[in-house]
Amino acid sequence: MMKRLFFALWPDDGVRRQIVQICRRLPDKDMKLVRSSNLHVTLSFLGQVDTDSERLLRQLCTGIQTQAVSLTFDRLSFWRKPRILCLIAEPPPSVLALVDAINVRAEAAGIRTESRRYRPHVTLARKVRKTVQLDFEPVCWRAQDFCLVESISLEDGVHYQVVQRWPLSLGGCRI
Repeated sequence: MMKRLFFALWPDDGVRRQIVQICRRLPDKDMKLVRSSNLHVTLSFLGQVDTDSERLLRQLCTGIQTQAVSLTFDRLSFWRKPRILCLIAEPPPSVLALVDAINVRAEAAGIRTESRRYRPHVTLARKVRKTVQLDFEPVCWRAQDFCLVESISLEDGVHYQVVQRWPLSLGGCRI
């Protein structure tokens, strides 16, 4: 059986509420907002993964030990080709180390990962037509863990379901 999987940081309730408040203030009502239960920061997209590779990957990720992970999302960005609006943050070394550790283990499990430079972002809306200007308080996202997530297509759209979590140590927010 194949599953569509990715690694992510999953928001706590406070971060989720703060992002939802930003979304509610977006001026273009024609854009398709990401459902609040799907808000996340992708660390590594894996695509279609078979059961054996998933099992091995989950075992390999148990050994990941990283520094604290904290991101400050302080800018909106419009990505023209995928037509998305997202919050973006500068990636601190701890996040880059976590992404590298995940990707090394994915490759060891026979799963190809993206080679392009990692850009931490939270997708807020899809089908966006133009840049949006909006003042907002920076979102300080302190990750307590990282997750393996399954993307499940249902009649009412895509749902993201956390499959497994691995703990991280907590740290301060860079502002």
